[in-house]
Amino acid sequence: MSKRYDVIIVGAGHNGLVCATYLALAGYSVLVVEANERVGGAAITREFAPGYSVSACAHLLFLLHPKIVADLSLERHGLKPAATDLHTVALAADGAHLTLTADAIDGNGVSTGDRAAYPLFLNKLRRFAGVLQKTFMTRPPRLAHKSMADLTALAKLGLSLRLLGRDDMRELLRIGAINIHDVLQETFENDLLKGAMGFDAVSGGNLGPRSPNTVLTCLYRLTGQLNSKGSGISIPAGGMGAVTGSLRAGAEAAGVEIVTGTPVKRILLDRDRATGVETSDGERISGAIVVSNADPKTTFMKLVGARNIETGFARRIDNIRMQGKAAKLHLALDGPPTFRGLEQTQLGQRLVIAPSLNYVERAFDCSKYGEYSNQPTMEINIPSVHDDSLAPKGKHVLSAIIQYAPYNLRAGWDAERAAFKQLIIDKLAEYAPGIEERIIASELLTPPDIEKEFNIHGGHWHHGECSPDQFMMLRPTPGAAQYATPVAGLYLCGAGSHPGGGVLGLAGRNASTEILKREKTP
Repeated sequence: MSKRYDVIIVGAGHNGLVCATYLALAGYSVLVVEANERVGGAAITREFAPGYSVSACAHLLFLLHPKIVADLSLERHGLKPAATDLHTVALAADGAHLTLTADAIDGNGVSTGDRAAYPLFLNKLRRFAGVLQKTFMTRPPRLAHKSMADLTALAKLGLSLRLLGRDDMRELLRIGAINIHDVLQETFENDLLKGAMGFDAVSGGNLGPRSPNTVLTCLYRLTGQLNSKGSGISIPAGGMGAVTGSLRAGAEAAGVEIVTGTPVKRILLDRDRATGVETSDGERISGAIVVSNADPKTTFMKLVGARNIETGFARRIDNIRMQGKAAKLHLALDGPPTFRGLEQTQLGQRLVIAPSLNYVERAFDCSKYGEYSNQPTMEINIPSVHDDSLAPKGKHVLSAIIQYAPYNLRAGWDAERAAFKQLIIDKLAEYAPGIEERIIASELLTPPDIEKEFNIHGGHWHHGECSPDQFMMLRPTPGAAQYATPVAGLYLCGAGSHPGGGVLGLAGRNASTEILKREKTP
């Protein structure tokens, strides 16, 4: 550990591992230092009850870029799907569900107009998402900078918009800054359809359907479909830990050294330059370059220290909005649950409880006042239907993202945890009668739990809200939006950087590209 490295990466989340591997393949000596006992950050598989394992935080894969899969040979290192192109089932309490695929709706009660409008609407949004996706592969341009690279990037963005054509460009400008509620209201009639589509635009964020900029978050999510003929939503064999397990195998094959169970106490500085890290046990490790996969607030306010950065920059970092509003429920079941009106063959699809846009908005309203939703929305996944390694034979695990659950709950999570968990189970029972009798064990992760387990400030798994003031050249904040930071030799590669949260891997890839441009060849 006293060896000097070309690069030290703080945190072995998926972006950190991606960045490490690209740099190692370029000839750098790379050390990754991880606080937890396993790699993966919020993308891990772990046991939560004897014999029952679950993807602990992120639980569906739909954004990982295929170029990263190919470049790092992840399939050769063990990445394989248990199920691909999952459908979304919009659950109805009376069993009259809707199934949403990439180009059609299946179910009763949907008008001919809605059926015709659905594929046209999604195709339009995919075209808009394609413009967004093109910006994901490179660092965001600096608006006030006159370098040729930044001017070229801006020109390419403008050209992509122009190539949409006059009508589509006008439509993107019209809807881009309004809310998903209004867009869906003017397009569709069916409440269940609109509720499920609106849920996708607010999942994981501090937003309701009527919040401004939710069209942007909808497009962000849709970029995951652009590399697939279907929904693009998959379940990895072995859970999300298999994704980061393949990344670890690829990194080590490239020569990356990985140390786990070793929290970084601080980033070492010599004058204005990062020179290494100090671990919690007092060991100092030298590195010519330090890359942080931690969230921006943890990186600057804790590891670097606010006193070591300029006051205005410290204020901007402190003002980043990154308090989580989503919880995670895990259930160990003694058999498959029975959802009213749902075929057993559909049990392994992505199930959503969001009966209408107004339902989702009311759920969000509670969180504005420091309360959890008394009628929460949910994204439910039963991965053991596709992957029997996650539970004993004949038994199952259920994983659900629950919104909304504010980080700063007014009554405190210690006092309200049990009541909220029971409320969630009661809501599930409205759709799956008898599910409570099947529960062997349960686990609820609130935003403070997510903060503690995965070392994410505020428990926000995207490392900050995805909104125009925290997006592209403003993510995480001016002065650190191109992966380099005001501290020489210190870079960011986590989800708090462009393009943002989700298991994309592009923040790690783009950071490595920027380092290779800026720093001397090892």
